[in-house]
Amino acid sequence: MMVKGSIVALVTPFNEDGSVNLEKIGELIEYHIANKTDGIVLLGTTAESPTLTFEEEEQILEYAVKKAAGRIFLIAGSGSNCTQTAVERSAAYSQTGVDALLVITPYYNRTNTSGMIKHFTQIADVSKVPIILYNVPGRTGCNISEEAVAVLSKHPNIKAIKEASGNISYLAKVAKYLNDDFVLYYGNDDMILTALSMGGIGVLSVWAYIMPQTSHQLVADYLAGDVESARKLQVKYLDLINDLFLETNPIPVKAAMNYLGYGVGPCRMPLDELSDGAKAKLFAEIDRLKGELK
Repeated sequence: MMVKGSIVALVTPFNEDGSVNLEKIGELIEYHIANKTDGIVLLGTTAESPTLTFEEEEQILEYAVKKAAGRIFLIAGSGSNCTQTAVERSAAYSQTGVDALLVITPYYNRTNTSGMIKHFTQIADVSKVPIILYNVPGRTGCNISEEAVAVLSKHPNIKAIKEASGNISYLAKVAKYLNDDFVLYYGNDDMILTALSMGGIGVLSVWAYIMPQTSHQLVADYLAGDVESARKLQVKYLDLINDLFLETNPIPVKAAMNYLGYGVGPCRMPLDELSDGAKAKLFAEIDRLKGELK
């Protein structure tokens, strides 16, 4: 069964010397377990995965799985624009103890529909855990076509799609293929309610880093039938959600976490420090909501 609810896209904390801060990852896992987060994504976009070495990724997964000890649903990013690399990583990462794999489209190469289907099929065939397709054309320059979704949704080991295009028309087309064996997570915090109304079961969230309990509550309320409560939460915190994307993710959310005292360290180059103007806007919104951040 795929998890329902608010799934946080975990940042990768770095020490001042640039190395991965595993102890901080442990603290963040405990924080999210304690604050009702329903699942954790490791090695995703927010984790700055393109800057991590394979050795660092393996180290993070080994540590996180041991730390979580089965107390929270864990998803690991294992995609690549090289199909063979994605196959090898997915085969290995699926045996680390995580519950699912998040596999991005083959970015930069921008394959055709038949190539997209073969890419994901080869990965799903070797994985020991369910696969989540990851569609984020704003990052990758390519889109999983409706035709490809129709085919891939029938694969016995492809159980979900993370849709992050921000395109409501595309979302509606994908929704046609949802069922008990193929579910939808959304990747845009400003449109959680929209995705849930189309049949989604949760969000892979950056906002959940700042307000984990509230993000969890929004999804839980909607799935329990309290649409009005969920709507109010979405609208009330939309300014903060938007400010967390003033610049390329995860630059703003890391700045926010450091401002709040979580000590997750800097981003790795080429991601630089948040600009002064964006920082002032984001921190002002955090200060305005400080009593509500939970």
